[in-house]
Amino acid sequence: MTSGERPNRRELMASARPTGWRNPVPAQPYDLLILGGGPAGLAAAEDAIDRGAKVALIERHLLGGVSLLTGSVPSKAIIRTSRLYADMRDAEKFGAVVPGDIEENFAAAMERMRRLRARIGGYHSAERLRIAGVDLYFGAARFTGTDSVAVEGAAVHFGKALIATGARPMAMDIPGLEQAGYFTSEDVFDLTECPPRLLVIGGGPFGCELAQAFCRLGSHVVIVQNGAKFLPREERDAAQILSESLARDGVEIHLNTTVVAVRTSMTGEKLADLVSDDHKSTIAVDHILTGVGRIPNVDGLGLEEAGVACDPVPGIRVDDFLRTTNSRIYAAGDVCLEHKFTHAAEASARLAVANAVFGEKRRWSALTVPWCTYTDPEIAHVGLYVSEARGRSIPVKTVTVLMHDADRAMIDGQEVGFVKIHLREGTDEILGATIVAAHASEMINEITLAIDARIGLSVLATVIHAYPTQASAIKRVADAFAKSRLKPPPAHDISRPEWPTD
Repeated sequence: MTSGERPNRRELMASARPTGWRNPVPAQPYDLLILGGGPAGLAAAEDAIDRGAKVALIERHLLGGVSLLTGSVPSKAIIRTSRLYADMRDAEKFGAVVPGDIEENFAAAMERMRRLRARIGGYHSAERLRIAGVDLYFGAARFTGTDSVAVEGAAVHFGKALIATGARPMAMDIPGLEQAGYFTSEDVFDLTECPPRLLVIGGGPFGCELAQAFCRLGSHVVIVQNGAKFLPREERDAAQILSESLARDGVEIHLNTTVVAVRTSMTGEKLADLVSDDHKSTIAVDHILTGVGRIPNVDGLGLEEAGVACDPVPGIRVDDFLRTTNSRIYAAGDVCLEHKFTHAAEASARLAVANAVFGEKRRWSALTVPWCTYTDPEIAHVGLYVSEARGRSIPVKTVTVLMHDADRAMIDGQEVGFVKIHLREGTDEILGATIVAAHASEMINEITLAIDARIGLSVLATVIHAYPTQASAIKRVADAFAKSRLKPPPAHDISRPEWPTD
């Protein structure tokens, strides 16, 4: 069921950890020492070296991190293929003929993903880092003091350090699960054959994305979420649209349900016992995929020796400047942030470099970070939710436009969803927004820019948008708000005039 050595794998390894790589002789000390070669570490190295710093980077495993190897890149690649199959099945909706025999080729989809992963990995290869001037070490790093690290027997000293070791899937304490065997994001992308029956445990972004994609690629998918809705952080109407979309695709949905035990039958099936309120049931599947959260990679780093405080789940403690309890050491990305996204990791890394190496005072809380769940339709958000604003005693006014009011959405057959923008009551200040649409991940950037640049919604009403685009739904929201602020004209007196008298 899993991949062996392939040309794409060899190409990826040549970039991510070349055979025979020899670690450099340490310079003493480095301006910046980076632990971790994922999105945060790579962004930090590139930014610091471009600004003239002497930089070293230590990677325990492979360059690229979760985003390249087991996260954004592989998941979005197979999501794209799965959407093509969904479009083929809906061909009649577009005035085309449904192909007579739609046969999913799961192996080809996964091979395409690996090909793209290897290609993208080349842009951040070990050789490119070396040419740029980064001293790259492979091996397990451990702090030996407040300004030093040991790696593969070498002592490396630093003026400032950045911990960017990322996070890994959280283990689940379900009786029998370990014995039965299961996949996480770390190994599910090694599959070459489509699981006939797949149980997905967890209704967060990763679980929902993979449940829909695998279903469209030919698997019978059952998704179990212990809460009342998918994507617990998102607004209820957005989660409801997602639930309906998954059901239309054929995903079997179990909300308010907990997997309490797993066992293996005599025939090799995995039997999962479910409990929902007082109802108990058992389902038989071939494979199980878990996606219930991530925990920081801090084991073996020697944080105590470095004087760096850390909590089990949130990760390394940092202040608003991303500085740890050791003023020489900063942290960025999934190892310390609540929002575990590639773009957040990269942004935090650049901020940490500016503060640590170049003495700036940039605050993480000042940044505006959007995010998106790449289901169909996509669900994107930026800024405050209504509940968060009210929790801060901020009065809120919400303006909403449905996607079926956007001409391009109708043309594309992608009418499900909405653009919802939250404003500070009595002003045009944008506090936050949720977009549910086929291209929500692209559309949310306009709102992010508006929040970041403090552009009010009334200004967006004056911005000319290309026609037809789905982003015109944002302008429709702005237009609706602008009209609501117009003062009604004075009433026209149509009563009979008084004629002059003698």
